[in-house]
Amino acid sequence: MSQSERKLHLNAFLFGSGHHEASWRHPATKPELNLDIRYSQQLAQTAERGLMDSVFLADGYAGRSNKLEPFTQLAALAMVTERIGLIATVGTTYNEPFHVARKFASLDHISGGRAGWNIVTGAQSAAFNFSREEHPEHAERYDDAEEFVEITKRLWDSWEDDALVYDKQSGVQIENGKVHEINYKGNYYAIKGPLNIPRPPQGYPVLVQAGSSDSGKELAAKTAEVIFTAHQTLAGAQSFYADVKSRLAKYGRTAQQLNILPGFSPIIAETAAEARELEEELNALTNIEAAVGRLSARFGVDLSEYPLDGPVPLHAAKQLEEVNGNKSRHQLVVDLARSEQLTIRQLVARLAGARGHLTFTGTPVQAADVIEQWFKNGAADGFNVMPQIYPDGLDIFVDRVIPELQNRGLFRTSYEGKTLRENLGLAKPANLFQSAKTTIL
Repeated sequence: MSQSERKLHLNAFLFGSGHHEASWRHPATKPELNLDIRYSQQLAQTAERGLMDSVFLADGYAGRSNKLEPFTQLAALAMVTERIGLIATVGTTYNEPFHVARKFASLDHISGGRAGWNIVTGAQSAAFNFSREEHPEHAERYDDAEEFVEITKRLWDSWEDDALVYDKQSGVQIENGKVHEINYKGNYYAIKGPLNIPRPPQGYPVLVQAGSSDSGKELAAKTAEVIFTAHQTLAGAQSFYADVKSRLAKYGRTAQQLNILPGFSPIIAETAAEARELEEELNALTNIEAAVGRLSARFGVDLSEYPLDGPVPLHAAKQLEEVNGNKSRHQLVVDLARSEQLTIRQLVARLAGARGHLTFTGTPVQAADVIEQWFKNGAADGFNVMPQIYPDGLDIFVDRVIPELQNRGLFRTSYEGKTLRENLGLAKPANLFQSAKTTIL
């Protein structure tokens, strides 16, 4: 595919009242609607009106949260949309492959082939909610995750695509010879199978991965079809893009089989002045004390003991090898503070917008300029769009930015297909059992 034929892929990261941590306090938002399914249904319909590829729900298993469980929520979104993909985060460390395979197969059937799985290993804080005294080490979590994903794929394949026959004359509903035990035994799991639901319409839900550590990049190169990632600069995004794409060949994959979508968290208004005014309003609503507390937990040092307008004490922060959580995000925050020589107050303000993702404040045309620059210069196949304020931020992106991208020939004017795979330009995976039969024949 030539550069002129490539089209952007855009995901809408649904996140309550917005990705700015103070968005819930802004007069334009209604955080009390976060648990109202009609609110998220309207957001999904807005994203679909903009012909976006997918919507995404992040999830975790610890802390206080004002959001719904994603499988339940996405099933409800499937009922009021037709083409847009439905992606959910599900961690491997605190789940079982059979459960995850069954739930995603169900979501894919409910949605007619629009499910996607954002694969993460899970947060350290979740361990105590699952009868564990400590979080597994980083390398062990990724080894476990690789085996976990392999099992789920085999479970999805345990039903051949034509196993359901519904032959009323013979009385046969399911052709037994086309439903298979997987009999998997690995280092972490031993699973007999088969799955107790037919193969998903897409074969496998689209596999998304969000880790950007070296282990995360390797897992993505081997298994992922979409990567959600975070970068502050064009150069950093270009380096990541080239690195991950270069790893694909050893797994027999091409660059077109993996879409890299950095986070893009905009504040957009008709004029740059209006956008800056909204940014200032949001920053003024930020709870500095709470934000410093979260940053202290990330760095492993009590930042309240340091002056807010003094430099970030990076000398006291955890070293990367001491981090047993999101290593890539830790490094991104450290690099940001060091390269721009930020004060604690300035770093808090930068992270308030989108927790380390690329933030932007300006007009629709200026937003399109940034998107085009990254897309055309080897930094992105599209973007994980993260409006800092909902619903207004998604509305203006869909109504003003997307038409600008379409005018430039960068984004679709209609959906290419009915499934998420078709719209992302991804092939349906061959069934392992059917492929084995073909090879024997």
